[in-house]
Amino acid sequence: MWMIPGQNQTRVSEFILLGFSSDPTTNSILFIVFLLIYLSSVLGNGLIILLICLDTQLHTPMYFFLCILAMVDMGYVTTTMPQMLVHLLAHSHTISFAGCWMQMYVFSALGITECTFFVVMAYDRYVAICYPLRYTVILNWGLCVRLASGSLVCGFLSALLHTFFTMSLPYCGPNKVNHYFCQGPSVRSLACMDTHLIEMVDLILSVLLVVTPISLIVASYIHIAMAILKIKSTQARCKAFSTCASHLTVVTFFYVPASYIYMRPHSSYSPEQIKQISLFYNVFTALLNPVVYSLRNKDIKRAFLKVIGHSSVDY
Repeated sequence: MWMIPGQNQTRVSEFILLGFSSDPTTNSILFIVFLLIYLSSVLGNGLIILLICLDTQLHTPMYFFLCILAMVDMGYVTTTMPQMLVHLLAHSHTISFAGCWMQMYVFSALGITECTFFVVMAYDRYVAICYPLRYTVILNWGLCVRLASGSLVCGFLSALLHTFFTMSLPYCGPNKVNHYFCQGPSVRSLACMDTHLIEMVDLILSVLLVVTPISLIVASYIHIAMAILKIKSTQARCKAFSTCASHLTVVTFFYVPASYIYMRPHSSYSPEQIKQISLFYNVFTALLNPVVYSLRNKDIKRAFLKVIGHSSVDY
């Protein structure tokens, strides 16, 4: 801590992340489990990126967006997991004020980016099913790049506002964050001033950033469902639905826990509940995304077999 000039008060210069447990044996077990999860997430998403880049048949808008999602997931989980793994084995669980600021900002930015990017992917499925003959015309590469860039800009600008409000608060007392990373609400609870107004503003922003994308995704899938129901062939109808199933699955995995934690007042949760829910949408979603897309996607499996030496496979 350091002294605030002109005031008989100290200001926090670092935070202590309490993590999940103080028991060394438990932490050793958690280290092995989370290390395997982290490596699987990075390798899974990295493999999807590699396959899409190497296979020219996957150079389409759908797989371009999937490649961007995999990159965001890799960054998202890397923002928190390596430090958590270190803290599980180290005696010191500290993080500098600047490090906490940066972690909170990048985590929020990538989270919001993923929220908005799921809307882009829903739009991709909408165009593919409702306007199949004009798919490549509507979703030209220029538009794809603009949509991806717009999602990133939206995420990083929105996160800047959230992080600035949280980290500009005075922190002059306790510095123990009951979390495994610098999550906004958990850090903000340590501020030595009334944060009720800021919490309300943050809640409104969170609702807007969650409800708006969900509403757009639902609207897209209403139109998709209506288009699928008009298809006379049962086989073609099932094929059309299967192209959306992977996206719907990952959207559910991400939005359900994120909505549950960010669209309710922070005071309604126990610290342990917050950590568990955060762990699911931060860590497990990044692990599940490549599994869902690779297991349900024949093109990804074909590209993988092609890379390891099998030129063609019948499904």
